[in-house]
Amino acid sequence: MPGGRQISVRLADIGDAEAIYDMLMGLSRAVGDEEKMVSSVDDIRLYGFGDAALFQALLAEQDGRAVGLSLFFYTYSTWLGRPGVYIQDLFVDATVHRSGLGRRLVAETARIAGARGANHLRLSVYQDNSGAQEFYRRIGMRHRDDELIYQADGTVFDALATQGKSP
Repeated sequence: MPGGRQISVRLADIGDAEAIYDMLMGLSRAVGDEEKMVSSVDDIRLYGFGDAALFQALLAEQDGRAVGLSLFFYTYSTWLGRPGVYIQDLFVDATVHRSGLGRRLVAETARIAGARGANHLRLSVYQDNSGAQEFYRRIGMRHRDDELIYQADGTVFDALATQGKSP
């Protein structure tokens, strides 16, 4: 740990919504996509906590300050016949880079998911983020080149959703 100070990791709760949002903003700045970030602290509160939470988050803290985040949700693989976990966002503050925190957050996410029966972990990385790609390779993850990610959002998503209405 930098300076020998301990970093604690715990599951986030609703009171951490602002810290989660701040780290997501930090991540968006780090990858040069701040203008694409349209979610809000209220979105984090609404969709991340309560009976119908759509994601969970691990929060890493050092001296009471949030320095890391793994925001994840569960998936299911019909081919593997088991649940999995998808890390949507992984963020480590620059002040604790090279402390092992990134690996620790991924491992703790896998441990939590494994306790729920998961047997795989997935995430995606920007094509030009070579640092993150190298990190994932170092911790034993592999790039899959047999799949491509497709996305529908904005007006395309709205049009598809409208077509899905029953008569």
